[in-house]
Amino acid sequence: MDLDKAIKTRQSVRKFKDKKPDWKDIIECIDAARYAPMAGGNFTSKFILTEDQEKINAIANAAQQEFIKEAKFVVVVCSNPLRTLNAYGKQGEIYTRQQAGAAIQNFLLKIQGKKLATAWVGHFVESIIKSTLKIPDHINVEAVFPIGYEFHKKDSKIKIPLDSILYFEEYNKKRLKEPKIVGRR
Repeated sequence: MDLDKAIKTRQSVRKFKDKKPDWKDIIECIDAARYAPMAGGNFTSKFILTEDQEKINAIANAAQQEFIKEAKFVVVVCSNPLRTLNAYGKQGEIYTRQQAGAAIQNFLLKIQGKKLATAWVGHFVESIIKSTLKIPDHINVEAVFPIGYEFHKKDSKIKIPLDSILYFEEYNKKRLKEPKIVGRR
């Protein structure tokens, strides 16, 4: 799939078909995350793939999102900030979160390219997910991604106007300076 098309058509899906995706396709999507930028060469993101229905149900309950139970697979993205914290101090926490976001975006775009569907779930009780998946205390749970095939195609997502997010030279400045004409008499 063309990158521009993947970016513009990617959207959250909360209703899945009964058809089970090939787990190898999901592994390829996770593999795309490895190419995200990382501070100092410390790749901090970790991915846990589960198809166990009891674990999926526990994750859905932790997120208070019933639709997750419909997914055939769930990917939980975690980060281990220790090496980045050691290298960069307190600033390493920010780098770890930025790296997770970049890795997740690669993962999401590859999901779109594989014609799979997911939703980025960020609301959950972390301790329940950690207990369910045996995640150590020092590891951060970043997000949950139920994965399946979209039940039906939704209308295009809402597009935010570019001029509502773009500033020039300083915050809230909407226009560039007019270019000076040099050499004219």
